[in-house]
Amino acid sequence: MSTGHILLLGAIAGATIFLGLPVGRMRVGPAYRAGLSALATGILIFLLWDVLTGAVDPIDAALSARHWGRFSWLAALGLGGFTLGLMSLVHYSEWMKARGDTRATPLVGPGAAALDEFAHRTWLDDLTPGKQLALLIAVGIGVHNFGEGLAIGQAAAASEISLAVTLIIGFGLHNATEGFGICGPMSGEGTQPSWKFLGVLGLIGGAPTFFGTVLGQAWSSEAMAVVFFAVAAGSILYVVQELFAVNRRYGHTRLVTWLVLAGIMLGFATDFVVTAAGV
Repeated sequence: MSTGHILLLGAIAGATIFLGLPVGRMRVGPAYRAGLSALATGILIFLLWDVLTGAVDPIDAALSARHWGRFSWLAALGLGGFTLGLMSLVHYSEWMKARGDTRATPLVGPGAAALDEFAHRTWLDDLTPGKQLALLIAVGIGVHNFGEGLAIGQAAAASEISLAVTLIIGFGLHNATEGFGICGPMSGEGTQPSWKFLGVLGLIGGAPTFFGTVLGQAWSSEAMAVVFFAVAAGSILYVVQELFAVNRRYGHTRLVTWLVLAGIMLGFATDFVVTAAGV
């Protein structure tokens, strides 16, 4: 299979995330919103396990082989990446909240009126809490999908074409469910996200699969994979924490718990395609 074909399939694997995004424009009742948010939580819990496994396996292999220098290096990269993924989103969220708190404060000085009008017309100023959380989810999933793209590209670089194609199928199924995960927080709000905003979320979450495929095919690095999987794990952990708070506000405890379980099971079911290839 040519390089062009591998890259095309990598792009398709990332584009399947758009299949679930139209759910964000559906107007539904409270129980449905709670269920969708819970399903998103379950999918992300699976993804957290998935990316942690990808980050920890090389570290554990170095430890088992008693390669202490490599173990220390990979462990430091993993810890640093996890901390970066988690705490960067914490600080980003706090910045967004502070920005919202000061948004009503008028500007002073020359050109203040024009600057104030410009600030209120930027798309960031239109972010509701649900859209902010959806954006955070898309960022976390995008980093995760970059790691998946690396796996596709590195399999192709090693001439393991059947494995690369199986990874593309499996990751494509994963990405289709991730679109639901991104839209979960927006389902409970009274306003619909625009198609443009959904498109931006899809690009943030899905395009890294393609870019990871490009880089993975050109350059294979276990250390780089550890870093990106660790960053993805930290960012997904933060998002899962936020979604649990959203789910508690919804109520419907039994429904939410069942659908969190369903989301986890759905994640594992789609992963079985990849596992069948012997990954």
